[in-house]
Amino acid sequence: MTVYETDVPGVGKKFEVELDGDERLVIVIHHDGKREVFHKDGPDVDADRLFTLSGRQAREIGAILQGAYFQPVETDSVDVPLGDAIIEWVDVEADSPLAGQTLADAKVRQQTGASIIAIQRDEETLPNPDPNDTITAGDILVTLGTRDEQSALEDLITPDDDG
Repeated sequence: MTVYETDVPGVGKKFEVELDGDERLVIVIHHDGKREVFHKDGPDVDADRLFTLSGRQAREIGAILQGAYFQPVETDSVDVPLGDAIIEWVDVEADSPLAGQTLADAKVRQQTGASIIAIQRDEETLPNPDPNDTITAGDILVTLGTRDEQSALEDLITPDDDG
């Protein structure tokens, strides 16, 4: 990841962070501590302002992003008793092909190898769901499978854009 730093006379500093492809995140830090965050689709494209933060807000969000409140575990470097399997949380969108199907009819495990081990619906969690439970839009499926199986599940649950 490349970061470009530029002095902005009378304002402060500007940082451009390269993201995926040509996308860039632009952060302007004003002399008074205010931060403005912009998004650019490319290096030569005008930026769209996303939000503005006070100095205090920026420090708190920075601490969260840095991991001061919660330190995520890099799953590639951790040995877990599940072998190659990982647990993922997958959102079911309204236009998902699985919305409205029972677990038995969806045949997720047969098609992907991943298992649905729980369904989170609103404030309720259905652990070890029954094959007759229906997947509904807005559900969060808690799934267990290898990275390849999880990827196949993501493909299965995402609506086909081909129309």
